[in-house]
Amino acid sequence: MIKCTFENEVNASLRHVVVHAIVEKDGRLLLERRADDLLEGGKWSLPSGFLGRDENAEEGVLRELEEETGWKGEIISLFRINTNPSRPHEDRQNVALEFIVKPLEKINKSDSESSEVEWISIDKLPQFEEFAFDHGETIRLYLKYRENPFPPPLIV
Repeated sequence: MIKCTFENEVNASLRHVVVHAIVEKDGRLLLERRADDLLEGGKWSLPSGFLGRDENAEEGVLRELEEETGWKGEIISLFRINTNPSRPHEDRQNVALEFIVKPLEKINKSDSESSEVEWISIDKLPQFEEFAFDHGETIRLYLKYRENPFPPPLIV
């Protein structure tokens, strides 16, 4: 939680904003294994991270994608807004903006937040319990969307 004081001296606790990238290419999802020293370390996740104060959500998700995987991307659409105040395994409360992103090109190496970056075939994905936070739930929803497209974004 972010602690702050409003203009009228009222104290408040606000939630962080994070961004997630759902990146598919040739029937494979771009996933990263979180570095061991991070919260939920060793688990698989979507490229994701905190939205910076001076960037919009699209800039943030593309920055996180590039930093954590080395891939440059292009936003296809907003997929889901996850406002669940009880997101699992969080050490702080977050609102997640999840985007479907088209991969363009690999331009760099991944940063130290990822111990492994892989394109994993949709039919060989890890068990949903092997994903950090609620990223397995996001992938489950995305797979339903692939089978029977509905108009995004989902708001939950």
